Amino acid sequence: MAIGKWIGGFLGLLHGGPLGMFAGFVLGALFDSYTSQMTHFTAEEEQAYRPQGERNGFLFSMMVLSAHIIHADRKVMHSEMEYVRRFLRTNFSAQAESEGEDILLRLFEQKKQMGIAQWNAQILAVCRQLSAMMPQEQRLQLIAFLCEIAKADGHIAQEERDALRQVCLNMGLDGGMAEQMMGLGGSSLEDAYKVLGISSDATDDEVRLAYKKMARENHPDRVASLGDDVRRAAEKKFKEIGEAKDRIYKARNMK
Repeated sequence: MAIGKWIGGFLGLLHGGPLGMFAGFVLGALFDSYTSQMTHFTAEEEQAYRPQGERNGFLFSMMVLSAHIIHADRKVMHSEMEYVRRFLRTNFSAQAESEGEDILLRLFEQKKQMGIAQWNAQILAVCRQLSAMMPQEQRLQLIAFLCEIAKADGHIAQEERDALRQVCLNMGLDGGMAEQMMGLGGSSLEDAYKVLGISSDATDDEVRLAYKKMARENHPDRVASLGDDVRRAAEKKFKEIGEAKDRIYKARNMK
């Protein structure tokens, strides 16, 4: 996967904006080359690029927001970087792992150059751009991925929790969604209630409704257009939502 393919084909969907700015910093002259190509595409050619563009837009957005979450506590933890590397290595290739790490390092450098206030303002703008251009199910999958990064070192710093909540809100999602996603993979009944976004005082009917809502919004079919790798991640998330529901049903003797 050549590094240019992280953005090639999705620039026509961006129409500039903060994501385009980040892509320009990361890829430099290569970005300008793709921009030039896009301006000469016919409507039919741009339509042909759209599926690739949707996927690459998701992946590049994932890298930008990953950089934000990884460095939210002003530290770059090896475990968090390794989670991203492993995801890229497993689902793409060793070359993708190397290039993805390079993108993250360039983004960290950009944050240093911009300063915290300007960086946070740009991340806010990115989230709002994603809210306008990306379907809800894809934004939910992004949040799930970012929560896995935050959990990678076995401790979620308060700065990371705050950053995740702000990303959710600014992408047009419920601010509590990050806490729900952070409960995925847990083994306790408390984790199970957290995943469904309800308290242990909820009625059985409220439990059923909460599960149906989570299952509907996070079904793997809803992100199938992003590729098999993203779908596999969605399947894992869907399975863990089901396990949370089963844990609650068993504790309550529900059918």
